[in-house]
Amino acid sequence: MSVTINLGQAIHALSDALDLVGVDEVFHGKRVGFMALQCGRDLDLCEPELEDLFHAGLLHDCGVSSTHVHRCLIDKIDWEDVELHCVKGSELLGQFSPLAPLKNIVRYHHTHWDAFPRLDIPRNTARLANLIYLVDRVDALAIPHYESDLLLARHTIRDTIWRLSGSCFAPDLVALFMDLSGNEAFWLSLEPRHLIRSIYERKWESQMVPVTFPELKQLALLFARVVDAKSPYTMEHSLGTARLARFLAERAGLAIETCEKIEVAGLLHDLGKLQVPDEILDKPGTLTREERAMIQRHSFETYQILHRIAGLEDITIWAAYHHETPDGRGYPFHRRGADLTIEMRIIAVSDVFQALAQHRPYRKPLSPNEILEMLESFVRQNHLDSEVVALAGRHLQASWQAATGVESFDELSRQPR
Repeated sequence: MSVTINLGQAIHALSDALDLVGVDEVFHGKRVGFMALQCGRDLDLCEPELEDLFHAGLLHDCGVSSTHVHRCLIDKIDWEDVELHCVKGSELLGQFSPLAPLKNIVRYHHTHWDAFPRLDIPRNTARLANLIYLVDRVDALAIPHYESDLLLARHTIRDTIWRLSGSCFAPDLVALFMDLSGNEAFWLSLEPRHLIRSIYERKWESQMVPVTFPELKQLALLFARVVDAKSPYTMEHSLGTARLARFLAERAGLAIETCEKIEVAGLLHDLGKLQVPDEILDKPGTLTREERAMIQRHSFETYQILHRIAGLEDITIWAAYHHETPDGRGYPFHRRGADLTIEMRIIAVSDVFQALAQHRPYRKPLSPNEILEMLESFVRQNHLDSEVVALAGRHLQASWQAATGVESFDELSRQPR
């Protein structure tokens, strides 16, 4: 299978997903990318270098899934475990070949300038990584002031960056930043209404490119691994849902291209959960009404992220409708009956099946027979499709293995939580 997508839009969609981790603070990656681009232009970088720098800024925190880690990155200039997300982000980008050139910039975007001489890193890579670090810390310092007194606070921010010249940041990059940030326009352009216009004007200049299914799956896996890393209780959920969805699609006799797209949709279905605070996903007790409402946002956020990528229209709908139900009482769109295609119904059943097969903070994983009993009860309540559940029941052990990636329930039970 080959599809044609807008790669620039896909990168921006990944940036949108990463920004959700901030919950209420959703423009960090975009501001870092925008500031890096402004500085890069004054460094006389060529257009491909500018594009890499801009994308590295958008994606620099792709190793961050946890709202707790995001708070630390925003609240502190530096902290002990800061390098962990740099390593993880670099590994993720390295697995998708079009983004692999960014991996070393992301890997070293919290490395102090005075540490680079001890590292075997090309000087140009070190400078670009250090520039991302500089504007990243500028944004962290500015976040408390965006809605109130940014123009007043800019003096303190500039003084802080100046004091870190030669230690955290390259002196010439600090000098460049001081020159650019001396005018009010630099700071005012970071306000959301101006920032969004600038960012999305650049996005729509991106080109449509053909990608093979393995390449598309690589991209989807990058998204999925960011989501699944959010909580130990959801580890492997996207991967398991995707495997089971493809397995059921194949058993249903769907075309091979459809089966491949269903697998991608399964990988992407929970993107919106990045906005759910860690403490809600990991809560061992009953959720409050407010907490449940927060979780019910996630499939709408999945739709908002994916529908901006030209070429993924059907995959977007299949992924975003995974909590819709035949009786129309699902969420967030309340589609029902004939509005729910077989692809949507397969992903909905796969999502529930895989979740029941995993540890959760409030219960142990269920056995294959227990899962089937639960699925059949959901069918009786008109919450899941009867034909898809029956299909899973006819291939129960194989469905369970696809959902969990292990051979037996005893093996899963022995795994550490």
